[in-house]
Amino acid sequence: MTIKGQACIAGAYEHPTRKAPDKTVAQLHAECARGALQDAGLTLADVDGYFCAGDAPGLGANSMADYLGLTRLRHIDNTDTGGSAYLIHVAHAAQAIAAGKCDVALITLAGRPRTEGGSGVGVGQRLVTASTPDVPWEMSYSPVTVNMYALAAARHMHEFGTTSEQLAWIKVAAAAHAQHNPHAMLRDPVTVADVLASPLIADPLRKLDCCVVSDGGGALVVVRPEIARRLKRPVVKVLGAAETIKGQAGGQVDLTWSGAAVTGPAAFAEAGVKPSDIQYASIYDSFTITVLMQLEDLGFCKKGEGGRFVADGNLISGVGKLPFNTDGGGLCNNHPANRGGITKVIEAVRQLRGEAHPKVQVPGCHLALAQGTGGLLGSRHGSATLIMERE
Repeated sequence: MTIKGQACIAGAYEHPTRKAPDKTVAQLHAECARGALQDAGLTLADVDGYFCAGDAPGLGANSMADYLGLTRLRHIDNTDTGGSAYLIHVAHAAQAIAAGKCDVALITLAGRPRTEGGSGVGVGQRLVTASTPDVPWEMSYSPVTVNMYALAAARHMHEFGTTSEQLAWIKVAAAAHAQHNPHAMLRDPVTVADVLASPLIADPLRKLDCCVVSDGGGALVVVRPEIARRLKRPVVKVLGAAETIKGQAGGQVDLTWSGAAVTGPAAFAEAGVKPSDIQYASIYDSFTITVLMQLEDLGFCKKGEGGRFVADGNLISGVGKLPFNTDGGGLCNNHPANRGGITKVIEAVRQLRGEAHPKVQVPGCHLALAQGTGGLLGSRHGSATLIMERE
């Protein structure tokens, strides 16, 4: 069963705070839920489907549904693939709506890693337990988030001649957009030289190659098309989606590609469009290398040509061929709960509605893509691709 045109994103909200010492995680979830529902013109009483992931406190949906006062639920989903989970939630909500399992689905994300002492740019040990299957084989080598992405970057450079200067252009584009976002954590424009001069964190990645750590969150409301058309908001249809997990493949590991090589073609096939049709792209940007590899795997350029594709401002709105992350993305705007997937969808919805900042709004934007990654490019990760269209 296809989900093409079977559901619409009617509400989207990004929490404005980037540090929330005075709020609980549950409170942030609730404020995001209220914001998205108000944006859609709906209320908690309308919600009959609820989606959350590992950032939700307590027993996930059990705890949050009760806290939010969701009394009409007939469908729930706790799928967790890290930062990509929220794109998967949109797809699963569309599937549930198409199957008649719910009519109004609420998706929430929130967290406080900045207030609670998040691990900077990814140098802290990942949360694992003795029962995690990879622990006996991998933890003795001390993998942390940033060095696992650095491995992918180093291999890509070795295989294809990608340079640090090319990666820096991704940060330059994100910063060019973030200067117009009053809520962005980093609003100062930067140059390639600035990125290359920032401290080395894990060779070859430097500090400005890494995303920010922020509190905050976001929420989305996915509804039946007939409901969306009754609301006083532009109609954003879900056209195609796909999800996968890329793992170690029994030791046959190629670090130069991501799960987007699987999810991209599948989502484009369901949507009935091709990469060259996309007018705006929200690309998961935990690190600059994350963006470059996903752009290749999605088909915006050939494998190994990502460095040339992102260089010279090609990702800057109004300058290049493919405007990306016009809110500043995880590199400059925010990365709530260390999970940036939901904000990728939110900014894509803004672009399709024509509600992005005028300085970065893509004229006549009617077809957009959001891409999410969750986990580690250097070992195992989830990937999700979502293609949306303004009706």
